[in-house]
Amino acid sequence: MKAHERWTRLLELLGEEGHLSVNEAVERLDASAATVRRDMDELARQQLLTRTRGGAVAATVSYDLPLRYKTARRADEKQRIARAAAAFIPPGAIVGVNGGTTTSEVARELATRADPGGTGQGEALTLVTNAINIANELAVRPHIKTVLTGGVARPSSYELTGPLATTVLEHLALDYAVLGVNAVHPHFGAACHDEGEASVNRAIADRAAAIIVVADATKLGRRAFAQVCPVGAITRLVTDTEAPDDVVAQFTAQNIEVIRV
Repeated sequence: MKAHERWTRLLELLGEEGHLSVNEAVERLDASAATVRRDMDELARQQLLTRTRGGAVAATVSYDLPLRYKTARRADEKQRIARAAAAFIPPGAIVGVNGGTTTSEVARELATRADPGGTGQGEALTLVTNAINIANELAVRPHIKTVLTGGVARPSSYELTGPLATTVLEHLALDYAVLGVNAVHPHFGAACHDEGEASVNRAIADRAAAIIVVADATKLGRRAFAQVCPVGAITRLVTDTEAPDDVVAQFTAQNIEVIRV
């Protein structure tokens, strides 16, 4: 397991357990004690955990992992979800995309489609985003009009938040919103951990004619601190094949189309 993958897994375990000893980490990660200690020391240096005698405890930030540590998590599922979600976006559409690993994959799918330009007249797609990393990737694609909101950058997610971002969105009309979230619950709706991100994501959702939520199975049936949109506002939920049947049934009972890929 590469260092990047070990760090991601360590932070995930700490988020679940709250604390972890070196011996427990050695067993869970199949790594040597020396390697685990070095990993814990490095993550403590980055203020992602707090070292204790013989182990580590979770720092507050470890519950919302920085984007760079999330990229390896369930990568195959996220790529399948992204392909399925992108297939619903026609050429020429105006689509809003928030930040996140799955939405980044959706943006890449849209940017690399075999026939992006259709007739070749004008931009094939307008993509509005508050994610710096997504705008950076798409800015060099001449067939896509990339619109980046203003705002204050969050280091953990590369998203721009605050009134500058929401003010820009208030003046736009979107055909689709593609939203990545931390949780999606059949009663509480789509949500994320940070209220600032939720505010901008809510603004994206409010401006869209249709909302596509992209979330792997681990996020279904869960709740997070700040609601992005109520469940009734979701047009389509794209997830993976591990999504529990009972949870999916609760969404479909509310006329939400659920796609499992």
